[in-house]
Amino acid sequence: MSTLVKSHFATPGYLNSVLGKDFFNDFGSATLGSHIPALNVFESKEGFQIQVVAPGLEKADFKLNLEKNRLTISVQKEKEEQEVEGKYTRREFKVGSFQRSFNLPDSVDEDKVAASYEAGILTVSLPKKEEAKEKPAREIEIQ
Repeated sequence: MSTLVKSHFATPGYLNSVLGKDFFNDFGSATLGSHIPALNVFESKEGFQIQVVAPGLEKADFKLNLEKNRLTISVQKEKEEQEVEGKYTRREFKVGSFQRSFNLPDSVDEDKVAASYEAGILTVSLPKKEEAKEKPAREIEIQ
């Protein structure tokens, strides 16, 4: 069964114990000019999934970096608008950026982390290592 965490204030005790306090405390380590994108985190038996709601961006605007169990998602977007009216030209530069970092639990298989961007949502899949996945109940024969 998946668990959705809408913010670091609503962290369930179970997820906090599995992921560690640093994972959810890092939801606060974001920087942005004027807008911090909404974020969802899901957990399933197979792994974790982070969704960043960022409409208006393109796949190429994102940079993801994974180093020593730390995932960093960042965007640097620059846009220039120019309006010519008669003899006057108005030029406007708009720069926006944000960065979110997460300390990943040891149970994440770093070699299988993947990301996709569709319909304004960046989805980062963080599969669990085989040994960290929940095993089904089984009966043990007494010998």
